[in-house]
Amino acid sequence: MKIRSWLSTFSTTTTMPPLNHLSSGTSSSSDNTSSSASTSLSSLTSYNSLQTNLSLQTLPSIPSLQTNLLLSPSSSLSSPLPLSLHHTLPSLSPCGVIASLALRHPLLYAASGHQIHVFDVTDNYALVDTFNSRDPSSGSVKSITFHRGKVLTAHQDSRIRVWELAADKKHELVATLPTVKDRLRRSVFPKNYVTVRRHKKRLWIEHHDAVSGLAASGDLICSVSWDKCLKIWRPSDFRCVQSVEAHDDAINAVAVSGDGIIYTASADCRIKVWGIPFGERQYGPIATLEKHKSAVNALALNGDGTVLFSGACDRSILVWEREDSANYMVVTGALRGHSKAILCLINVSDLLFSGSADRTVRIWQRGHDGKFCCLTVSDAHEKPVRSLAVVVDEGGSAAGGGGVRVFSGSLDGDIKVWEVGVSKVSGNLHSNGF
Repeated sequence: MKIRSWLSTFSTTTTMPPLNHLSSGTSSSSDNTSSSASTSLSSLTSYNSLQTNLSLQTLPSIPSLQTNLLLSPSSSLSSPLPLSLHHTLPSLSPCGVIASLALRHPLLYAASGHQIHVFDVTDNYALVDTFNSRDPSSGSVKSITFHRGKVLTAHQDSRIRVWELAADKKHELVATLPTVKDRLRRSVFPKNYVTVRRHKKRLWIEHHDAVSGLAASGDLICSVSWDKCLKIWRPSDFRCVQSVEAHDDAINAVAVSGDGIIYTASADCRIKVWGIPFGERQYGPIATLEKHKSAVNALALNGDGTVLFSGACDRSILVWEREDSANYMVVTGALRGHSKAILCLINVSDLLFSGSADRTVRIWQRGHDGKFCCLTVSDAHEKPVRSLAVVVDEGGSAAGGGGVRVFSGSLDGDIKVWEVGVSKVSGNLHSNGF
């Protein structure tokens, strides 16, 4: 596969003053608003639906805060920020939608329709495999994550599929969750069935709508769905060990920290925090975070799990930090600049990358004082940016001998490859973005 080279750079480079304020007022919405918001991510299979769906209509315009502010000398980034578009991978399927990107170096996974395409980023982005191509009945792939050498994919048909990478870089299906063994074992007892709608019951271990997000850490695999439920799976045998009706509307994203704390984001405008209380064996609610004014679409955690980023249809990215109080987390910043809904977030070191329905990717940096500024804006995509993946490239061609390589996937069917030149990237790569 040949890849077209681009010589253009980002069309605009803007910086913003540090932002540590948040408009007053807590989250509130009517039943109609919440209902329409539940379809915000289910409508992402077409660009027209993004333009017309009421759940993606954003709040009135916020005055621009952009100024020409240079980075401080203490910043780990070089100034000005060397950043360029290097490649564009051509559209992967007739449906023209990149729904999810995930990177396990050196392989980049891209979900388009019901197929997952795999590229080798060290071999001129050669296409090395396309799997799940024989099962169109599984519906579109919503999310991709990795755990203990396995690839996990979330699907429209309410199932989770587990794949194993062979030596020839081909992928083989090893399990479909819930497994047949788990379903048979539980189907014997009536108590294991729950009512999902009038006159219809399903086993509690099954999702009954599209699986919208996956996250994994340690001995924990989490899945969320538009059925409003959070399910927890045991990696050793892929059994479902807990199911919680977590929200009042569709769940759009999930993130899990290294210490096992789970975060879920929903079209009900809320983020919920889940943990295991002392002396208990199952997860329960720790806190409910309510500041967004519309459906929450994306979550990302920093490396140690103490900072949470959330993006919503209200066009804002909120920064939450842990505190020792009953609220568990407090808002310490509101990053504004996107003109439409935030669809994806990813964090690495002190950099935050955001993709939006406004077709742009923004790069934000956190300074030593904890405040953020917007470094750069790209507008190279023709349709909304649905997914991001990031890898630190110590031997890249950027200034200073290294860089961060960013992959952005859009509803236009293209995957664009950016290189952010940095003089130093502090800390370990953590790309827990959804």
